Amino acid sequence: MSSETPATPVADGVDFTGDFGLSLLVLIRAYRTVVASVLDDVPQGARGYHTLAVVVRGDQHNQLALATYLGIDRTVMTYLIDDLVTAGLVERQLNPADRRQRKIVATARGISTLQDLHRQVREAEDRLLEALDENERQTLRTLLSRTACDVRDMDLTAAPCDVTPAPCDIVEPGS
Repeated sequence: MSSETPATPVADGVDFTGDFGLSLLVLIRAYRTVVASVLDDVPQGARGYHTLAVVVRGDQHNQLALATYLGIDRTVMTYLIDDLVTAGLVERQLNPADRRQRKIVATARGISTLQDLHRQVREAEDRLLEALDENERQTLRTLLSRTACDVRDMDLTAAPCDVTPAPCDIVEPGS
């Protein structure tokens, strides 16, 4: 990947250098491509990975809370949880506080799978961000996380930071 800054694109007197939306679009497409191969074996790919991460964190205990938090249709969430259960990554348990509900809990296999996947995803992200040094990568991650948490004040269906200040932090083994 090139670390060179491209020539300034100007059209009708408008400078598009640093166009936030276009930069995000390019990065999201590249991210999906780079990370997709890491998540090939995860039910429903990135959606399954992120759902598993939220389940492991333990912030959202039932399917409706998970669906709302992640901005996933609740019917789709049912199928996603079914797939994660079939893969042995999560299980539905009776909720002692409300027997009408099932808690979604990560299995030991789900936790170890997530830890391994998190490492592989981070390596893929580092390849994607190789134009930046390690400090710049960490700064970018911090700024993106802070911005994501701040947009919860907008009228969004899913508020990624209502429960925790650092939505993407996963405890590494031995940390």
